[in-house]
Amino acid sequence: MFINILLLFIFILSIYYYYVHYGRKGRLLHLLPEPPSVPIFGHTFLVQVSAVEQWKLLCTLCDKYYPIMKLWGLHYFIVSIRHPDDLEKILSSTKHIDKSRLYNLLHPWFGTGLLTSTGVKWQTRRKILTPAFHFNILNKFVDILIKESDCMTKSLNDVGGTVVKDLLPFISEYTLNAICETAMGVSLQNLGEFQQQYRNAIHEIIELLVYRVARPYLYNDLLFSLLSQGRKQKKILKILHGFTEKVIAERKLYHDRTGNRFLKNLEDDKETETEDVEVFGIKKKRLAMLDLLIAASQESSLTDLDIREEVDTFMFEGHDTTAMGIMFALLLLAEHKDIQERVRVEVNTVMQENGGKLTMKSLQNLSYLDRCLREALRLYPSVFLIFRDTAEDVKLHSYVVPAGTIIHLNIYGVHRDPNFWPNPEVFDPDRFLPEKMLNRHPYSYLPFSAGPRNCIGQRFGLLEMKAMIAPLVHNFYLEPVEYLKDIQLKLDVILRPSHPVHMRFIPITRK
Repeated sequence: MFINILLLFIFILSIYYYYVHYGRKGRLLHLLPEPPSVPIFGHTFLVQVSAVEQWKLLCTLCDKYYPIMKLWGLHYFIVSIRHPDDLEKILSSTKHIDKSRLYNLLHPWFGTGLLTSTGVKWQTRRKILTPAFHFNILNKFVDILIKESDCMTKSLNDVGGTVVKDLLPFISEYTLNAICETAMGVSLQNLGEFQQQYRNAIHEIIELLVYRVARPYLYNDLLFSLLSQGRKQKKILKILHGFTEKVIAERKLYHDRTGNRFLKNLEDDKETETEDVEVFGIKKKRLAMLDLLIAASQESSLTDLDIREEVDTFMFEGHDTTAMGIMFALLLLAEHKDIQERVRVEVNTVMQENGGKLTMKSLQNLSYLDRCLREALRLYPSVFLIFRDTAEDVKLHSYVVPAGTIIHLNIYGVHRDPNFWPNPEVFDPDRFLPEKMLNRHPYSYLPFSAGPRNCIGQRFGLLEMKAMIAPLVHNFYLEPVEYLKDIQLKLDVILRPSHPVHMRFIPITRK
């Protein structure tokens, strides 16, 4: 009986394999270049290595099979591209806008929010959320960003003398505070014991996502993932979702009690911003992205669950990616003392002109720092890859990629392509001088993606990076402890070092 079942299984598998690999889709895909593979399992065994080795393998293969290649296992095919012409065909299209099924691992945390939703739902949410990043709204958020950057600087000054910090957790503390207050209108610093509980939950869920990204085919870990990690995820999500739901309920109650007065004309920057103004005995709360979602819910079918999806999405995208961008920017400045000093002179000048303080206008005037950040994001883009599903057949570099194929858009690769970036490994902020950008392929630089699904928060992200870095450079000399050439990266949801990275902050003494 067992033998008969086994033979039947092998027969069905053989038919399915033949259908997948020798049908029209399979025939088209097998024309693409690929590394050596094995029958049925394809390249599955290639990824059964550590996350560091996975990263090295990805870089090596993409260089070897430039500009297009495929990887496959069982019935899954992934086509990797990095030429700007090919990237443009996918990213500029209004058809190939569906994120790949690989993003399903994010669903337990933030469902189908703006990052992972598709079709009409994505279009509707994008339209609702776009006003949250209007200039007038960002102008109201900048005070929060500056406050957190001041707290970051103060924490170093309070230690006294030279300080060595593990960069990522140090920076993440303040980027998480900033996004929590801008997205939800709640300061983690005012939450007492729950502050650390919520912060730990955020970092634990990110670690869990990292584990699942790095081990998609490690079958010996499957049982552990389903049981141990499943229970852990459930516990963490209960904390995260519970907190978000509590904030939403309290915020809606607040607006009910104030007659929705502060939901009207949210983009009007003339509206009073002080938090101590009282209406009917209730203090006005600082504007948050949550308020725009609540306002939208009164005019549409947006539910509390829909609002939670978007707030949780902001919490993920708005703190970890920014923290990583700040970390790599600081490391680059630390290793390039001449560039660091030029940034310091610019920051000092701007701050002196404004009484020693930062404002939205002064941040906008930091043009050289802006170029440094853009160059840092070229070398180390936080979102270093995107996966999309093709909605129809598309011709990429002389090959027809059939509908329903997973496309890997290699942002890290195109950012270091010598065909478009001379001396690509060199940190050179002047690449982003206006005159040098004129003839550059628009899809050779994609730190915030491009096209219809570009990053809605890119202006917010750059503003936050400036606000966090400027006071640090103003108050401290930055010196590396670990050098970038020695830092190993690993395959992850976002670009991430494989081990802790430290920096030395030396106080600047002014007479």
